[in-house]
Amino acid sequence: MTQIDFYILPDTTREARLDFACRLVETIYRKGYRLHVHVTDEEEAQLIDEKLWTFRPESYVPHAIVTSDLDETPVTIGWREAPEPGIEAMLNLNPGIPEWFSRFERVAEIINQHQEVLRSKRECWQTYKHRGYPVKAHHLN
Repeated sequence: MTQIDFYILPDTTREARLDFACRLVETIYRKGYRLHVHVTDEEEAQLIDEKLWTFRPESYVPHAIVTSDLDETPVTIGWREAPEPGIEAMLNLNPGIPEWFSRFERVAEIINQHQEVLRSKRECWQTYKHRGYPVKAHHLN
C-alpha cells in the first residue's frame, strides 16, 4: 500500500515551498528512488526545472520535463498523464490528488502556511485517510 508523507513547513511563501521541494527531490534521488514530480501546469514544471538546476550550486539532480520517452531519467516533472511504470515515488505539488497516485510506493505532499495550500492539502489528507492509506506528518521548523 502506498505510504503518504506530508511535510509541514512553517513558512507561507511559494518560494520556501519550492526550495524545500528541491531539497526533498535531491534526498529522494540520492536514496536511489526514481521520482515523478506532479505539478499543476507547464509553467510550474518550468519553474521546478529551473530551480533544480540552481537551488544549490553543489547539487546535481538529473531530471527532465515529461515530453517524450524518458526511460532513463531518474526524476521526471509533469502535469498531465501518469508517468511511465517503474517510478517508485511521487512528489505531489498539484493542489489535488491524481487518480493514479496509488501506483507509487511513496507519495510526498508539502504543506506551507499559505491559506490556499492549507485548504487544498487538508482535503488531500482527508481523502487519503478516508481511503485507508497510511499518512504520516513531518513538522519542520
